[in-house]
Amino acid sequence: MDAALSRRRSGLLRWSALLSLAWLLGGCAGQQVSDYAGKTPVFDPARFFQGRTEAWGMFQKRGGEVARRFHVIVTGTVAGETLTLDERFRYDDGQTQTRVWTLVRQADGSWRGRAGDVIGEALGQTAGNALHWNYTLLLPVDDKQYEVQMDDWMYQMDERTLINRTSMRKFGVELGQVTLFFRKEQP
Repeated sequence: MDAALSRRRSGLLRWSALLSLAWLLGGCAGQQVSDYAGKTPVFDPARFFQGRTEAWGMFQKRGGEVARRFHVIVTGTVAGETLTLDERFRYDDGQTQTRVWTLVRQADGSWRGRAGDVIGEALGQTAGNALHWNYTLLLPVDDKQYEVQMDDWMYQMDERTLINRTSMRKFGVELGQVTLFFRKEQP
């Protein structure tokens, strides 16, 4: 009897451990854009980016080392439900880059976007002060281009300030993170 009771307890402990692990992993599933629904100021990309905005950013390797820094001038124009962002990058090594986004607000409030170095469409959802984007970017590295998945989060802090954090992944493995600080020009 004691051996049977011991086996049962051991089995219960294993199931309890598995359920606890599943609960912990489920809790690590990540943030959802809906988590920000009540946060202010409400982020409207067309309103925030219309006109001139400056940004300062960096790319950090997955170990935390800052591999690249950059400055961006963004000029935004709005026509109906379309927001065009002309981004002019200058990197710390003197290299320059231009990316032009065409973003369209959908009837449900979501956003769809295209740019020359984005494969397919970027898909974005807003809630409260946040915007969450997912897209695949063609990343140039040493005369080659790599397709990397971008998990992009923007958070409006006040009427002139936005913080952007992006996880860059290849085959599901994080390569690093991009962090940007946007400051809108005074009207």
